[in-house]
Amino acid sequence: MTGPGGGNIDCSFPIPAGISATWSVLPVKNSVSLGILLTSLAYMAFTFHDAIIKILASSIPVWQILFFRSLTILVGCLAYGRGKLVHQTMTSPIKPMIARSILLLCAWLSYYSAASRLQLAEVTTLYYAAPVVGTLLAWFILKEKVTPARWLAVGVGFVGVLIACNPVGLTISWPVYLALQAAVLWASAMVLLRKTSLHEKTIIQLTVSNVFFLAMTGVAVIWTWQTPDMTQLALLIATGIVAGCAQFALFEGMRQAPVSVLAPFEYSSLIWAFLLGYLIWADIPTHNVVVGAAMILGAGLIIIVSEKLRRRITA
Repeated sequence: MTGPGGGNIDCSFPIPAGISATWSVLPVKNSVSLGILLTSLAYMAFTFHDAIIKILASSIPVWQILFFRSLTILVGCLAYGRGKLVHQTMTSPIKPMIARSILLLCAWLSYYSAASRLQLAEVTTLYYAAPVVGTLLAWFILKEKVTPARWLAVGVGFVGVLIACNPVGLTISWPVYLALQAAVLWASAMVLLRKTSLHEKTIIQLTVSNVFFLAMTGVAVIWTWQTPDMTQLALLIATGIVAGCAQFALFEGMRQAPVSVLAPFEYSSLIWAFLLGYLIWADIPTHNVVVGAAMILGAGLIIIVSEKLRRRITA
């Protein structure tokens, strides 16, 4: 999902130093726009990643898919950073990054446990409470100034999700609690990502995260291993590449803009999910999906227009 399933994935092919250096000196007024662009691209890539996993999961255990994904990303990071990256990672304060990885792992476990017992519409709607929680945590923990427009965008986007997913007959139960727990854990991890991204290089964060997940999934792979054929192997590597680029874009996006600005753009992944469902599995979107998708797009436009107006006022 573009939920926890995608949230731990890091990029194996970081952007060259020259481009990164250019980003670091961009004026503040362009930083937010860049953050929005990168975050939107990240969630789009997460959706493609989830589609590949859905294809693979029918024949390859999920733990093995996650193991190959982390392995691919880590190999890419090490190929880029080499010995210097290893030294920088060993000398960096990794506790916050490990804490974030633990939050993400717990979010995964909660989400997948809930997904096995709830309808897709129900678990998706509950999970998409994450942007709302993330905005609250950004205001409370990061002391971000959350403007009325940002609150409006989060609210409009969430209503769009409710309309698109149309959960009916949802009652309080243990799976419902797990789905909400996944949303809170994911949002907490994104807030912590914002804090760490301001002080640590993205490639170091990617390396630490993937070492952690490689270790966690490696234990399960021992008991669930199935030898992939060449097609499956290619898809496994593709999962790492796509998901890695997504995580790199997400990390850099969080570096560029506040959480409260970027939170509504997480809803955009639902639009890509419906689109891929139509293109790959011929799932026909219903009228409520179209209306919900329009509201989600509207939430993004609210943020883009409001931030543009704020820049004009403060210029």
